[in-house]
Amino acid sequence: MFSGSIPALVTPFRDGAIDETALRALIDWQIESGSSALVPCGTTGESATMDIDEHHRVVALTIAQAAGRVPVIAGCGSNDTMTALTHMRFAKDAGAAAALVVAPYYNRPNQDGVYAHFAYLAEHCDLSILLYNVPTRTVTDISVDTVGRLAKLPGIVGIKDASGVAGRVTAQRLACGADFCQLSGNDDMALALMAMGGRGCISVTANVAPRLCAEFQAACLAGDWAEALEVQDRLFPLHAALFADASPGPVKYALNRVRPDIGAELRLPMTPPSAAARAQVDAALEIAGLV
Repeated sequence: MFSGSIPALVTPFRDGAIDETALRALIDWQIESGSSALVPCGTTGESATMDIDEHHRVVALTIAQAAGRVPVIAGCGSNDTMTALTHMRFAKDAGAAAALVVAPYYNRPNQDGVYAHFAYLAEHCDLSILLYNVPTRTVTDISVDTVGRLAKLPGIVGIKDASGVAGRVTAQRLACGADFCQLSGNDDMALALMAMGGRGCISVTANVAPRLCAEFQAACLAGDWAEALEVQDRLFPLHAALFADASPGPVKYALNRVRPDIGAELRLPMTPPSAAARAQVDAALEIAGLV
């Protein structure tokens, strides 16, 4: 299934529109630097501010530019089950390898509702699904019991876990089986997740440091924990700095410093990071040896 360093791609904008040239360049750089898959239209990709046509264009462009070199896991989440299904059907037809589907946000369904949402999607589209649990954004948690129930359904193959609870890796492995693909959704916790049986990370930091993130994941997967810890220490200040202000402001600022051809433009309601956040990013880039 999926493993290694998987960037949750930013979406470059220029003058309010998707900057397709910059996005293509970002995709090529990621693949050349060792990223093992790509995730367009996630949270870091500002999917919440894209209309459906833009969302689908970014997914299609990413698949076309990747050209089979790495799999594409298309962000397909919505708090509306039917909209999520629309995204999944488009992604499947476009050639995506899987859909990343976040827990329904804002509605605050109970666990039966969470289960029903994902079960409906799995029943009505045969594109593989990675659950995405990020309760700090959605307010809705996907409990271990619910993950275990969902793992029994055909097509639900894994989870991006951004719960912030390290012990869930073991609990979910016991509930879902060793073949259930667990990916970290938090760069700063990826080392712990990998040590407990995880397979990779859907990463914000990989936008800026794709080769280092790929080397970190390769060390983890090889069981070379000394090397993984060394790379983790280089990257940890950057993991923190990229959330020193509302994301993806800091990561777009950092990426623009490393790759000036990829702009830092954001869409409202996101605004540029503060001076303090920029200074923290600048310092972290130096520690990581990226500038």
